[in-house]
Formats: sequence, structure tokens, C-alpha cells
Amino acid sequence: MVLLFLLSTFGYSQIGIGTTSPDPTSVLHVESTTQGFLTPRMTTAQRTAITTPANGLMVYDTTLSSFYYYDTPTTAWIKINSGKDGRLKYKLIKSTDVLATVLAAEKTAGSNTKYLLDSATLYEINGTISVDLPIELNNAYIVGEDSSEDKLVKATGDLFIGTTGGSMRILTLQATAGNVFNITGTGSIVGGTQTQSMIVRDCIVSTSANVGKLENFALVFISIVQYINNTTGIIYKDISRLLLSNAGWFSSNSGTYETLQGTFGLVAKQGGFSEVTGTKIGFDVSGNPTITGDAVMETVVFTGTLTSGKYVNPYTVGTYTGFNFNNSWSVRCTGIPNEGDSQSTGTVYLDRTGTAQVQTPIGTLNVGAKLAINAGLNSNLYRATSAQTNRITYSGKKGRVFQVNCSISFGNATGLTNTEYAFYIMRIPSAGGTDPQISTETLIDTNAGYIQSFPVQGSVYLNTGDSIELWVKRLNQGTGTTAQSFLVRSFNMSIK
Repeated sequence: MVLLFLLSTFGYSQIGIGTTSPDPTSVLHVESTTQGFLTPRMTTAQRTAITTPANGLMVYDTTLSSFYYYDTPTTAWIKINSGKDGRLKYKLIKSTDVLATVLAAEKTAGSNTKYLLDSATLYEINGTISVDLPIELNNAYIVGEDSSEDKLVKATGDLFIGTTGGSMRILTLQATAGNVFNITGTGSIVGGTQTQSMIVRDCIVSTSANVGKLENFALVFISIVQYINNTTGIIYKDISRLLLSNAGWFSSNSGTYETLQGTFGLVAKQGGFSEVTGTKIGFDVSGNPTITGDAVMETVVFTGTLTSGKYVNPYTVGTYTGFNFNNSWSVRCTGIPNEGDSQSTGTVYLDRTGTAQVQTPIGTLNVGAKLAINAGLNSNLYRATSAQTNRITYSGKKGRVFQVNCSISFGNATGLTNTEYAFYIMRIPSAGGTDPQISTETLIDTNAGYIQSFPVQGSVYLNTGDSIELWVKRLNQGTGTTAQSFLVRSFNMSIK
């Protein structure tokens, strides 16, 4: 009878081990401060050999050193993950956490004035985190899972400070009354001793007083970042490698969006857009930043209705009328002029209604002479100059092939009956001397008393500082005199 009573009690009551009052919601309630609960332990082979496991059946797999439970809907053993399976250097920061508690070690490392992150730790942001002290990245990695939900918000002061870079991804960054970035790296771009890098990807920078400043970095890589409702933009200064990819600057931003100052090794800005309206400025190079290598800006869309603002605030030295950049840049974007060595062009021509022209003497047989043009004019010079009449000098950064087109007419010939002439392009190397371009020769058989009109064309390779001129030489004596000359009546020469 006693045995039956116990069986009945166990059948209809809770079982307590180590407690006399098991929880009413628990079938089995185990309590101990000296012992644990030991599940069945078996190898992977033994676990997978269990026939028709019950839904929720749990075992410890000694082969894989992990707990598993069986899931009937998927008919599979599911591993119960633990910290052992995750990163060894990892911190999850949730919106419900007290930041000073979760980052207690980092606060101590920052002398209680900032959070100095651990360079070997990955910090994951979950939700909106109110940041009470500025953060020094110290080459750590901060990541979120949803950039519209995972946020770092600093109500006052700067969000990121210090002398070190780091990486961040899939976050919203906000410094309501300060700078999102206020970081100056170590080393020198002139001395080639910069060591810090900053990588920001797939982020939103929003509702901040200043996006801030990144200065003195070996590398800054900003990719797929949206800028929304910020009062002032960002300054990049003294950066060896600046890479900006697919940045989206919305018209809700104010002031100047992006500014380049100081010295850069290379700059590459590609894709994205800048909605610039009213008095705002999209891209500012008016500080005349130095590019020691090359700078490229391509496929960026500049759009918006301006009043006194500018899509690009241009260089104040080294640029050309109607353009924005100097010879170090190659630019191909919607909304602003294309620029680059490939767009180099220029025209020189004769002012027919102005200064009277003089005869071009052609004395010695087979000896070239530069055409005499008095007070020649020029137009549309881009990455080209014309310091002399009948001369165009290429001033681009790298050598390239030019198509040269020249149109000329002459008359008032003296002493040149039945004489043959060769008109051709002469290349004047920057180092001096002459280099006749024989492939451009045009031959004329002339008689005195007539105006002759004809083109001279060809392709010429020019390095920086090389020039071209139009020359002529006499090929035979003809029936005229030795002292021959003619007067140029019209002339224009262009390169492109």
C-alpha cells in the first residue's frame, strides 16, 4: 500500500531533488550548490544511432564537445551553441546594457575620460546605445546587424576621438552636438611614417552637428555611407590613400559636405551622389590640396538647384577657366565638367583684322622655317598654354597622343614661281631642340599671284611641356629667285 501511494504521488505531483517544495510548473525540480545536472554522454556515432529520437531529446556529444537536442520538425540534431563556439575576443553591447559596466575595462584603459577599445576585440552593437564618453577605436572593429536599428548616439561632445583608426560596419553614427569623427593619426605623410587606417562601410551618419575630421592617416576607406541631416560635413586632411565609394549626400545636409586639405598620395572618389541645393557646397578643394600621385573622381552624380552654392568649390590656383581641378585630377561626373589629360585641347589662330602680318622668308633649300604669325591669338586652352604665336604647349600630367588639325592660306608670294613647299608639324621637346613630324607633311606646288588654302593634319605624341608649331620648307628651286617669301592670310591650329 505504501508503494502504491508513492507511485501515485509521483504520478500526479512534482518531483523535487534537493528541495522539499518543487516549483508547481516543473515536473522535475533539481537544486544543489555543490553538484550539477549530468545529461547522457555519448559519441557522435552513438547519438546518431538513436532510433526515432523524441522531440527535444538532449545529449552531450563527447566527440564534438557540445550539447545537442533533437528537433522532430526538421528531423535533425541541433547543436546548442555556446561561448566556446564563438569568438574568444568578442563583446555584445545591447541597448539595455549600462555601457560603463559592459565596457568597464575599456573605461579604465581610457583613464575614465574615454572608452579605449581593445584592438583585438570585435564589438557588436545591438539597438541604440547612448554613449556617455568619447570612444577611441584603437584599431578595433565595431559592427551592427541592421544599420537603421543599431546605433551609437553621443548627445554632447565628440563620438570618436584620439590618434588611432579602426573599422566599423552596418551602424548609424550620431553626434548631436559634436563631431562624429575627430581623429588625427600619428606619423607624417611627408616622411612616409603614417600607420593608421580607418574603414567605414555600410553605415548611416545622421543628425550630427559635424561629421568631423579625419587627419593624418595612411588609409581612409569610406564605402556605401549615407549622410542625412548633418549640419556640417567632413574634412579629409593629409591622407596617403583616400578611397571614397558610393557615398550618398542627401539635400537635408547643410554647409560643405566634403573638404580636402593638405597633402594626399592618391584620391579615388567613385559612385554615389551629392544633392547640393541653395548655398551648400558639395566638394571643396579651394584649399588647393596637393596630390603627389593621382586623383580620380568618376560616376558621382552632382544634382540640385543652387543659389550661391556650388557643386564643387574649385582650386584657386592651377586650374582653368570654367573648370574646377588642377592637372593631378581626372574627373568624369554628371553635373560638372569632365577633366583630365584626355580632355586637353587648345587653338591658336591669326587675328586677320588686327595686327598686320609680315612675310615668312623661305631661303635655304630643304631647311625648315617657322611660319611668321604676328600677334596670334588663342582660345579654349585646357591643360595647354600658348606663350608664343604659332605654338601650343601641352601642360597635362602624363604623355599622350594628340590629333593636330591646322588650316592655312597664304598669298603675296615673291620669287616662288613653280616652287614646291612642304608644310608640317614641328614638335618642340620640353628639353629643347626640334623634332619634325614627317608624317604630317602636306605638299604645295605654287605659282605667284594666287592665294593657296589647304589643311595640315596628323597625330603627335606630346609629353608634359612639349610644344607644336607649324613649319614650312622649300623642296626645290623652281623658276623663281633664291630669296622667296609669302604672307600668311589665315591660320588656325588645334589639338585635341
